[in-house]
Amino acid sequence: MKLVIVGGVAAGATAAARARRLDENAEITIVERGPYVSFANCGLPYRLSGDIQKRSSLILQTPEGFFSRYRVKVLLKTEAVAIDRDSKLLKLRSPEGESNLPYDALILAQGGSPFVPPVEGIDFPNVFRLWTIPDMDAINNYIKDNNVESAVVVGGGFIGLETAEAFIKRGLATSIVELTDQLMPPADPEFGSLIAQAFESAGASIYTKRSLSRIDYPAREVELSDGRRVKAGLVLMSAGVRPNLELAKSANLLIGKSGGLEVDEYLRTSDPSIFAAGDMIELTRRADGAKTRIPLAGPANRQGRIAATNALGGSMRYAGALGTSVFKAMEHTFAQTGLSEKAALASGLKVRAVHVHKGHHAGYYPGSKELSIKLVYDQEGRLLGAQAFGEAGVEKRIDVLAVAIAAKMKLSDLAELDLAYAPPYSSANDPLQMAAFAAQNDLSGYSPFMSPGEAAALAAFGTDTSTMGSPYFLDVRTFGEYCRAHVTSSVNIPLDELRDRISQLPREKRILIFSVNGFEGHIASRILRQNGFERLAYVTGGMKSMRLFGGFKEVEGE
Repeated sequence: MKLVIVGGVAAGATAAARARRLDENAEITIVERGPYVSFANCGLPYRLSGDIQKRSSLILQTPEGFFSRYRVKVLLKTEAVAIDRDSKLLKLRSPEGESNLPYDALILAQGGSPFVPPVEGIDFPNVFRLWTIPDMDAINNYIKDNNVESAVVVGGGFIGLETAEAFIKRGLATSIVELTDQLMPPADPEFGSLIAQAFESAGASIYTKRSLSRIDYPAREVELSDGRRVKAGLVLMSAGVRPNLELAKSANLLIGKSGGLEVDEYLRTSDPSIFAAGDMIELTRRADGAKTRIPLAGPANRQGRIAATNALGGSMRYAGALGTSVFKAMEHTFAQTGLSEKAALASGLKVRAVHVHKGHHAGYYPGSKELSIKLVYDQEGRLLGAQAFGEAGVEKRIDVLAVAIAAKMKLSDLAELDLAYAPPYSSANDPLQMAAFAAQNDLSGYSPFMSPGEAAALAAFGTDTSTMGSPYFLDVRTFGEYCRAHVTSSVNIPLDELRDRISQLPREKRILIFSVNGFEGHIASRILRQNGFERLAYVTGGMKSMRLFGGFKEVEGE
């Protein structure tokens, strides 16, 4: 059995190791166009920052090590340039020339490459990308040799932000330029705002809704699309990743609608002898069954394992991915799984979303940090996605929610989960369960809420576009909180005074309740409903979430 694997990083290296464990007699070859095989590309920014001190830690395996351990032949600096599907030959190009490599089964694991937009000055020596160990070495050397003091990162996704953090840690005045209206575009806007706040607090300058127009190397500056000039001793291009499909297209393999290589549930391409894995493929999004690309290391490794199994005659199915991811935003963490609210809406799904801001463990135990959680769910209460942000306990909750979505759990199941509790770790009702409670209350009509985005829009215009007319803005925060800042035209009746002042509220108006973070709004809603008020809602996530959306004016109290 001759198994050839094109690409030797995440999916490819995993496929090779799996294949050897399955078949001791197979002839396994990895073809890798770069100078390294099986390196930790996710660790590159952390080597730049100094968090990873030894460069050698990033090199997970060498050609010699692969052969010694697995008897896998590795061809470095060798590019696969064509596939002869009829003869089952892979045409190779290396420094030694061209050759043909026969295969019985072929696995394509070529990943993706950073998109570099055609900007004036893109070829200057201070312009880099971060994708390989040589890329990392080049950046490191340039910073050391040129006394770099400032950096511009073009792109506010995972790699861009991780590298921006590395530059900040190294003392560079760092600016982040993002074409869309928020950092971390896959996230919902309020989490993009939280991430931006984390970077701004660390000293970064954020420029959203702008692109790079020109790189002025002599001046060590860049010019943005709005004409602004920004100091740039170094420029990192991280404006997205495109799948490496040249080889697949030349072999006339089918490409999916999302732009990734089309595979079936066994990771087999349109050629039964060719399998594929990693960032280059189109896969099933488990939250809703849509076909999409999810270029993440975790799914790539699992796909490599499955592709190798099936290339050697197995029948292991790949169910797809949720896109579960986690990201370090300076001293904070952001994580997500499944569908964001905006992704769900873009797919035509009718969804609701609940926001909760709670301590990551019991408030009476020292060190509690605020944890922001958002759950996205459908009208039947099925969980579709979640996002979280905070200084502690973030990834723990998202991992639980990833399991819940994969298991097709509903809010009712989540609310009753038996989760570990002790004051240093959580609360008796975990924050994710508090979010589930609030979502259940909304769906049942027990305590309906309005999204912070809708509430912020209402606060900006002061009128309701619905048929219910202009709302009455009731702020149930304390008088001191209200005085610090409040929505124009809102009326303050602190929660603890509400029962005694109900007569002051207009029964003919729709009432929208503002609170600090939503919980007090829920209590106020229940008080009013039991006193005959029916046209009301509180803002989920309260003023904290509304401010993350912004766009409305707050005034100081007198």
